[in-house]
Amino acid sequence: MKVAVIVFPGSNCDRDMYHALRYAGFEAEYIYGERKLSEFDAIAIPGGFSYGDYLRPGAVAAREKISEEIKREAERGKLIFGVCNGFQILVEMGLLPGALLQNPSGKFICKWIELKVEDNETPFTLLFERGKSIKLPIANGFGRYVKAGSEPRVIFRYTEDINGSDDMIAGISNDEGNILGLMPHPERAYEPLLGGEDGLRFFKSLKLFLEKGRG
Repeated sequence: MKVAVIVFPGSNCDRDMYHALRYAGFEAEYIYGERKLSEFDAIAIPGGFSYGDYLRPGAVAAREKISEEIKREAERGKLIFGVCNGFQILVEMGLLPGALLQNPSGKFICKWIELKVEDNETPFTLLFERGKSIKLPIANGFGRYVKAGSEPRVIFRYTEDINGSDDMIAGISNDEGNILGLMPHPERAYEPLLGGEDGLRFFKSLKLFLEKGRG
C-alpha cells in the first residue's frame, strides 16, 4: 500500500510522517512539485510552515498545481489526511469546512494534550474507541478552529480548552469520511520512544481499511 507524502517548501514534518507510515507498514514516497497521484492508495499532507505561512497558513500551498491534483483525487474518493499545516491546507483548498485562526494567546503552543475520540467510523479512526481519551502532541500558532457554514463532522475534540477552538474541535472530516484534518500530530506519537503511541492507531486504522477494501 502506497501513501504519497506531499512536501511543500517549508514542510518540516514530512520525515516524521514518512517514518510513521513506514513503521505502520506502508510504502511511503515524498512528492515534490507536480505529480499524478492516482497510483497512491492515500495522500498525506504533513505539518510545517508551507511557504513560510506567507499570507496565512496554507494559503499559498493550497493554490499549487499539486493541490489541484489532490482535489481531483478527492473527487474520486481517495483517502486524504492533513496534520497541522496539512489541515490548514485542506481547509484553504476548500476540501474541509471552517477556518484555522491564530491562537488567542498569540503564542505558539507546543505540548502533549488529551483528546476525546468522537467518531471512530472513518477510515482513519477504526481502531480507536468512541468516547475514549488519547494523548498526542500539538505544535501550532494558528490552531484555533472556527466553524463556518454547516456543522463539521467532528472526529477529535480537546478535553480542555487549549486554544479557543469552537466546541473544542481538534479534528474534522468531510461528510463522506475520506478526507480528514487534525491539528495534533499522530506521526509524533507512534512508538514508546517518542513518549506515546496513540498515534499508531491512526495509521493502523488506515491500513486496516485499505486491506479490507482489497478483500
